[in-house]
Amino acid sequence: MSFSRLFLRSLGLLTLATAFAVPAAAQDYPTRQITMIVPFAAGGPTDVISRIVASHMSQTLGQAIVIENVVGAGGTTGTTRAAKATNDGYTLITGHMGTHAAAVPLYPKLAYHPETDFEPVALLAGTPILILARKDFPASNLKEFVAYLKANTDKLNMAHAGVGSVSYSSCELLNSVLDIKPTGVPFNGTGPAMNALVGQQVDYMCDQIVNAVPQIKGGTIRAYAVATPERNPSLPDLPTTIEGGLPAYQASAWNAIFAPKGTPAPILAKLNAAAAKALDDENVRKRLLDLGSDIPKPEGRTQAALGALVKSEVAKWSAVLKPATN
Repeated sequence: MSFSRLFLRSLGLLTLATAFAVPAAAQDYPTRQITMIVPFAAGGPTDVISRIVASHMSQTLGQAIVIENVVGAGGTTGTTRAAKATNDGYTLITGHMGTHAAAVPLYPKLAYHPETDFEPVALLAGTPILILARKDFPASNLKEFVAYLKANTDKLNMAHAGVGSVSYSSCELLNSVLDIKPTGVPFNGTGPAMNALVGQQVDYMCDQIVNAVPQIKGGTIRAYAVATPERNPSLPDLPTTIEGGLPAYQASAWNAIFAPKGTPAPILAKLNAAAAKALDDENVRKRLLDLGSDIPKPEGRTQAALGALVKSEVAKWSAVLKPATN
């Protein structure tokens, strides 16, 4: 056998071996600890949801899933790190509306793109957005609130937790729907912004339900609507924006698992199945619902559904936030 034929035969065997190596590795996956990056501080909504779901997934997969909080730049620091990680299924990230949609128009030099640098794994849970105001705001319902905002825009201010935060993006969507431009008042985090609203130092804000339920029930702030199609069990008496006459305003800070681009399909399928199993667990569901979270229905938990959600959300938030940042 000539050298050239021997070389080609060896190359063919090597290619064949490589082709079988990935499925074999995926079949055995996971054989060691998995790291799930949460690009926000411990104790926040995304962190809590991640820990609840990851704990159950660990049982299903037979390996520990360790949460690593990597904060900075509105969640984009940890997300960039995840995008550059080895695509072997051992580094995942829980991204959300901000990191995988709103960040695109907010950060022109973003080091990743949600649609091309990640593989969608599974949608976990959403945290609905509420329209909130100081307790003495002169409006008794959403229609009166909207009318007052339109008539007094120049006199009103809107609190938020900084450009890129969920409170910022979701209120910019509201302002876009209403075609108003109030004065924005940034704070170093949702906590200080909420404190200012409680102290009646600002007029209104938009924020995730998990951050506002105690204040609403305590009567220290007013809530006008939840920006989802259905009412939330945590605040059953609070009408939806659809009921309140503002159907165009829909917002939820969804959370989802992603893997670096090129992660083998069998690994993604195992992770998706483990996440879906967690969301069907009675204890997991109770803990998520107690937070005020929305749990996606089975058809919304697929990889394809998450991929479509990211694409639609990037388009939605780009249309809202590009004009706001110019």
